[in-house]
Amino acid sequence: MSSKANAIIAQSGGPTTAINSSACGAIEAAMKSDKIGRVYGATNGILGVLQEDIFDISSENPKTISMLKRTPAAAIGSCRYKLKSLEESKEDYERILDVFKAHDIHYFFYIGGNDSMDTADKVNKLASETGYDLTCVGIPKTIDNDLACTDHCPGYGSVAKYVATCAMEAGKDTEALYTTDTCTILEVMGRNAGWIAASAGLARREPEDAPHLIYLPEVAFEYDKFVSDVKGVLNDFKRVFIVAGEGLRDKDGEYITSDTGSFSKDSFGHKQLGGVAETLKDIVEREVGIKARFNKLGTNQRSAMHFASLTDIEESYMCGNAAVEAALSGVSGKMVTLVREDGSDYSCTTGLANLSDVANGEKIVPREFINEAGNGVTDAMLDYVRPLVQGEAPVSINEDGLPVFMRFERKPVDKKLPSYK
Repeated sequence: MSSKANAIIAQSGGPTTAINSSACGAIEAAMKSDKIGRVYGATNGILGVLQEDIFDISSENPKTISMLKRTPAAAIGSCRYKLKSLEESKEDYERILDVFKAHDIHYFFYIGGNDSMDTADKVNKLASETGYDLTCVGIPKTIDNDLACTDHCPGYGSVAKYVATCAMEAGKDTEALYTTDTCTILEVMGRNAGWIAASAGLARREPEDAPHLIYLPEVAFEYDKFVSDVKGVLNDFKRVFIVAGEGLRDKDGEYITSDTGSFSKDSFGHKQLGGVAETLKDIVEREVGIKARFNKLGTNQRSAMHFASLTDIEESYMCGNAAVEAALSGVSGKMVTLVREDGSDYSCTTGLANLSDVANGEKIVPREFINEAGNGVTDAMLDYVRPLVQGEAPVSINEDGLPVFMRFERKPVDKKLPSYK
């Protein structure tokens, strides 16, 4: 490795409110280091590496870089590209190595979720097996909060804050117009983990407050019990507000939407989920005989910078900083983790976990966070999530009264290799 080797930062998977804050933390730390030369961005994650589509972040205006911390989505560019095993896709791995060599890149920071850590792990192993001097550190990101080895994930606190607030606001709407719109169903993301749905429990401060019922993928969905739950709430409050995770399954492990055939698979082999709200709406109207409507927060829930958690944004930035510090100290093959410290007052530090331990793992909501009836959450869950939603992360406002977000100029780095096919 040369005295001042270059670094590359990439983002992958679903955009979030906080992934750019992590990138900002990593970029600013890397640019301050006397061990790192240029800091590059890989457009659209690992695809940018494969296609040698790289731009020079070091040449960007420092103000633009600082605005990353208050800009949603994934400003460097994201992807959902699955790297197969070395045996199955040797050309991809050789190409990554060739690109790194061509541009004197010896530091690789990959920001993402479960599958992104799998990619980072494979790249790290590739470098080790071929003798290439590469320091590879993963930076966690997922609103689903399902990464193993970390107390919580950057991005989760902001989506939890947003979802709980949406439940409060939509709940007031249902309360006002229950004579017409008696039941409201709010479908949220989260795939096979119910962390996002569970966070909606923060909205319920009094028994009559929304949400009255919360259904998580961790508890098998039972048709008859669901109908009974709805009727019970209706009897108590004359209305019912339901929050449901997109990955609800029955006792046989089948998605409750599977009969509709409404999903396909993405490149990682995951079923594309959707249709839970429609399914529950049909059940309520058919079995309970009341009008039901549904809301889907969609991608808004993962990119709502206007109501982000300050705690989340600051911890995400801290993770980016910690990744660079770890790399400069010689650490490789690790992912930065968030470690909740003991004590009545919330505080959090960073740690490190093996990429191989994180890759393709999944952390679900523990049973003690779910009520006995399986249709709500416990105080333990609320105690877990409450500190993560604290504080507001103000954004700059323009003359039209709207937020101001950044965009990279993207000065391209000259390509040195033949085009990737």
